[in-house]
Amino acid sequence: MPRLNELLEREALAAAVAEVFAQRVANRACPGTRFVVFDASGPVLEGSFGTAGAAGAPPGPHSRFRVASCTKSFTAAAVLLLRDRGLLSLDTPVTDYVPDLVPTLPVNQPDAPTLRMLLSMAGGFPTDDPWADRQESISNETFRSILRSGVRFSTAPGTRFEYSNLGYALLGQVIEVVSGQSYPEFLIENLLKPLGLDETGFDPAAVPDGSMATGYRKVGDEWIALPFSGPGAFSAIGGVVTTPLDLARWAGWLCSAFHPTGNDDGPLSSASRREMQRIQCPIAFDATDELRLKGYGYGLGIEDHTRFGPIVSHSGGYPGFSSHMRWHPATRLGIVAVENATYSGAWSPAAEALVMLLGAATSIAAPKPTVPAAIKPLADGLQRLLSQSWDDTTADAIFLENVALDRPYPERAQELAALREKSGALDSEGASIVATDIGAVEGGYGSFELHVPCSAGELVAAVQCGPVEPIRIQTVTWRLAQRDGQPG
Repeated sequence: MPRLNELLEREALAAAVAEVFAQRVANRACPGTRFVVFDASGPVLEGSFGTAGAAGAPPGPHSRFRVASCTKSFTAAAVLLLRDRGLLSLDTPVTDYVPDLVPTLPVNQPDAPTLRMLLSMAGGFPTDDPWADRQESISNETFRSILRSGVRFSTAPGTRFEYSNLGYALLGQVIEVVSGQSYPEFLIENLLKPLGLDETGFDPAAVPDGSMATGYRKVGDEWIALPFSGPGAFSAIGGVVTTPLDLARWAGWLCSAFHPTGNDDGPLSSASRREMQRIQCPIAFDATDELRLKGYGYGLGIEDHTRFGPIVSHSGGYPGFSSHMRWHPATRLGIVAVENATYSGAWSPAAEALVMLLGAATSIAAPKPTVPAAIKPLADGLQRLLSQSWDDTTADAIFLENVALDRPYPERAQELAALREKSGALDSEGASIVATDIGAVEGGYGSFELHVPCSAGELVAAVQCGPVEPIRIQTVTWRLAQRDGQPG
């Protein structure tokens, strides 16, 4: 896939992306918005429209926004960091750390949700956005008193997805109990500073003068400025204050975990970052979904798009603000967007813009992939067995030992002889190798197809290689594909 900066050389595409966000202000969805698009090289395009506050200037590169529930990816990463250090287990009931919570379901045999359930939004609590968004600044003691007074469960823990801020507030308490630090202190020291996210924090009052965007609520045709809440016991659900550029760097770092030749730069391993971006709890489809699969990982949502495959994302909505981040692991193209209006839906322009970018990326002819050197001898051996009489020595060189056991060589020789009679003359010079495990290491050639043109159409060998080195074939099936208009 081309990198985003190559796509954006097309001025029309860059202008079209910007126009998506310009329309948000023009249509009065929000007073101001700023977006950043990124690829594997980092942020490559920024833009802003409208106003960040009373001064009337558009949001600048250093303008800070509340990103609300995008914070949950930071919280999840912190929990996994403690897990990787051997300080907690995801399968431990949360009551081991926060005993004030009293579970109520199932009736008569109540179970406390585990940390894993809370991370994946399967903790059994009811959805609570409006209420939870007003709890950020409460003290730990006030939070514990709420827990002691009783918390309603909507389902037995671990049985279904239901978005819960309360679950992530509990995870914030776990981080503090295990680390011995406040939630903001632990994240700043262990995630933000190591990643160089120097313009990211948790306290709007600590932002340099003139840098904090004003959050608004729309009343009729007027935008009413809203006060800020400070950090507290619910900061783990949505307390991050940052720039779109810092948020794009965070998203790009999470996305980089899928690069097969990447390293473990940063505080959390690639394996743990990928774990965050795997579906841990499935989500039921809506009637309007155009997806094959969707679910929640750890602090992130995952959708399997019918055209582009897996896309990772998270939205944020808070009094005065809306945010969204999303990326496509296969191409490492992504976008973040922020708006300074209550629950205004920044996900909408971000999703639209990413589809535009991915559509442009897939429309550009990619260079022909290079077949790994280890694969070519396997394909050459298959061609020799097809075009010449069967040779056990050639077969032994390219097949794993199970091939002859699963189906003896004489049977396979007879199959290829019958195919040669049906196919007619072979065009070995025109043979091609096609990867069939796109996204895997070495370009996905661990499974491949060998296509050999012939008089009757095309002979195709579908191959799956085994797990041991040196790479060899564990299964192969042959088929004759006729050209259009030819009888089957």
